[in-house]
Amino acid sequence: MTEIEIIEIVNAALAKEFELDMAQMTPEQSIFDDLGLDSLDMVDMVIVLEQAFSFKIRDEEEVRQIRTLGDIHRFIIQKKSSLS
Repeated sequence: MTEIEIIEIVNAALAKEFELDMAQMTPEQSIFDDLGLDSLDMVDMVIVLEQAFSFKIRDEEEVRQIRTLGDIHRFIIQKKSSLS
């Protein structure tokens, strides 16, 4: 799976779950300020990403550091790479 494919899967999964506009989903977008998610949505986001990629991330300390969509992309790309 390429990095572009991972980014597309992340964006599609989050857009579907949170009814986000794909055109607004750029890496610099803040999860909270720009995409309008809250702390409860972050819990749902973790579940959505775990289902999309078939690995657990809820106990990962780095998840708590995510602030932008680009942070999510980098986190998932690193996680996929570490599992390969």
